[in-house]
Amino acid sequence: MKSLYVKFVVFTIGIMIFSGIFAFLISNTYYQQKLKPFNDQKNTKIALEIAEFTGNQPDLNLIDYLENISSIGYQIFLVDNSGNEFYFGAPFRENTLSNSTKEQVLNGNIFHGISNFPQETFVTGFFANELKNTIGVPLTHNEEKYALFLRPDIKLLFNEMHILFGWLLALTIMLSIIMVIFITKYLVNPISKLTSATKTLSNGNYNVDLDTTRHDELGELSLSFLRMASRLEQLDAMRKEFISNISHDIQSPLSNIKGYTNLLKSDSTSPEDKTNYILIINAEIERLSTLTKQLLLLASLDRDEDILKRKTVNIGKQIKELVRNNQWQIGEKGITLGFTLPDVEITGDPSLLYAVWDNLLTNAIKYNKPNGTIEISIEEQGKSVLVIFEDTGIGMNNKEKERIFDRFYRVDTARTRSVDGTGLGLSIVAAIVTLHGGLIHVNSIENRGTNFVVELPVMQ
Repeated sequence: MKSLYVKFVVFTIGIMIFSGIFAFLISNTYYQQKLKPFNDQKNTKIALEIAEFTGNQPDLNLIDYLENISSIGYQIFLVDNSGNEFYFGAPFRENTLSNSTKEQVLNGNIFHGISNFPQETFVTGFFANELKNTIGVPLTHNEEKYALFLRPDIKLLFNEMHILFGWLLALTIMLSIIMVIFITKYLVNPISKLTSATKTLSNGNYNVDLDTTRHDELGELSLSFLRMASRLEQLDAMRKEFISNISHDIQSPLSNIKGYTNLLKSDSTSPEDKTNYILIINAEIERLSTLTKQLLLLASLDRDEDILKRKTVNIGKQIKELVRNNQWQIGEKGITLGFTLPDVEITGDPSLLYAVWDNLLTNAIKYNKPNGTIEISIEEQGKSVLVIFEDTGIGMNNKEKERIFDRFYRVDTARTRSVDGTGLGLSIVAAIVTLHGGLIHVNSIENRGTNFVVELPVMQ
């Protein structure tokens, strides 16, 4: 029974059967506890009224009268002092009755057979057509004593109702099963489509078609699935682009290293050229080393490993130290740097945060114009800290701003006069900021400058 459709049908029908049996048991218990005593009292009153009426009518033909009573819906058993027995109406299915019971009623006592009928029976006692399931009352007619036993003729009174209830029960069960089969198919069909879409997705086909017009949980699930498929398609495209970029970024320096190594073998290469080639080879090796380190860091950040070594960090002091270390680059390009760096402490990983400031400052220097400016500031806003890097560099257009945090993406090199870098720096910055529970925003105007704002929580 692997199919969800079959399981749903079987479980639903099973629940219906269990509920029916349980409801019958509760109803039967209610009859035994409440309705049976009431039925006993009602029939006792009727039997006593019959006995009283016949006792006050000496000229009444008792046999004819009881025949008439039985014809309107009663089963009657009459016994006299001599032991003569008379039956009126429909026969009893079982007419066993102890002599002591008969004697007891002849002596003036009332027999409550309906109330005392055994409760162990599974079939409700109301329908038990037995002589024991009667009301017995004493009857005196023309100074002769009788014992009158009476019960309603259920078959005569409710024969049509039996048929009606039988058809009602049968039709209810049949229609319920048919409706369960069709409704289950309606409910399970979207899940079957989702299963098929999952198989299609696993084969690399992201163009799946699902019904998203339903306004229920299955409709929401289908919509979420389509969003997931779209996101997976984007991630797959990014993965392929990532592989292409990293292959290029590794192959390019390796080709350079191989080429310049071959030139070093040539006897015609001058010592000055050899020295220059060695410097180029070392630069390419350094570039590969940097790329490898950044890829390892990104891999750790992607796996969300517990790489954060949280402690109290004074980011004002961090950035001041960074500025001192890069003073020669700033001076070499003639850049004017201004900063407002109060001593602000937050909780975070010092080395990772330092990598954020280093990347942002390096980019501000690299993409700045000669004799441009850089402004660095720290602002406290409630439970957050804003770190702002603003430069007067080449800036970015809207298309570049949208992709600036994508891996291996570089701003148009035709405008930068610089081809160095791996295109991973800002991706690492965004990942580290996110790992610290922060946000990073970029505002930029082409040919006028760029403004990076890092928002970090003070404590976590």
